[in-house]
Amino acid sequence: MSLRNMSDIIEDYLKSFLRNSEELEIRRSDVAERFDCVPSQINYVINTRFTQEHGYMVESKRGGGGYIRIFKIQVVDEIDQINQMIALIGKRISQRNGVNMVKTLIQSEIITEREGTLMLSVIEKSVLHSISEQEQQARALLLKTFLVQLRYTLK
Repeated sequence: MSLRNMSDIIEDYLKSFLRNSEELEIRRSDVAERFDCVPSQINYVINTRFTQEHGYMVESKRGGGGYIRIFKIQVVDEIDQINQMIALIGKRISQRNGVNMVKTLIQSEIITEREGTLMLSVIEKSVLHSISEQEQQARALLLKTFLVQLRYTLK
């Protein structure tokens, strides 16, 4: 039996609402109260688990009547999703965001688990840093190359 951390539990809770809806509006304090944690824990989950790389957009309003809205990014097809990812990468991408993109491709069934493992091995921080001082730029270039090639195979 594996123990899950609070961030995983909160993420699953929020995603359970998004299974049946394209949008979710929450109050950070309500969710924190439900899980008996500090509101910053909710911020952490939203900032790390509900990013564009994961297929979500987040809108928030701070203050007394504040809210957080989480939207599923709507994609027309696989090529559209790949194009959005290419645009997101830019000239640099962190290890975490690169891994999130590959995981999203696997979850969307655009690539297999095996293909994802191969992509992850190539964009690994230790590998890239050993061959380039500009590890994030190299990762961005490699991911874009993978995605462009993938886009051509889907046409």
